[in-house]
Amino acid sequence: MASQATASRRLGGTVVAVCTALNTMLAAAVDADPATGRNLAHDIYKGNCLACHQIPGDPNAVTSANIGPPLAAMRQRFPDRALLRNQIWDPTLRNPQTVMPPFGKHGILTEQEIDLVVEYLYQY
Repeated sequence: MASQATASRRLGGTVVAVCTALNTMLAAAVDADPATGRNLAHDIYKGNCLACHQIPGDPNAVTSANIGPPLAAMRQRFPDRALLRNQIWDPTLRNPQTVMPPFGKHGILTEQEIDLVVEYLYQY
């Protein structure tokens, strides 16, 4: 049990360190365009968010998907943009059992593309 607690603390510290680094990178991001982020999120060869998520605030996000949670109230759910970015980069850090692919870690989306998707989702 003690080793599990130690491992959990290490993982938690790693997540905080990664989020802090990502927050610094996000602060440097410029020209974030929500329309470009929407195109990436809806693109079946890139983000493909609509395969698993509904985006209730976007009338162009037509889907019946229900595998992942609806992408709504994103500012409340992820008050720090770095946490949302980290979730897209590698969701296995928060949930090792997730079916969501690690878009950044596996090179599905670039750093800039993830920033654009974050900007898009942060509208809702």
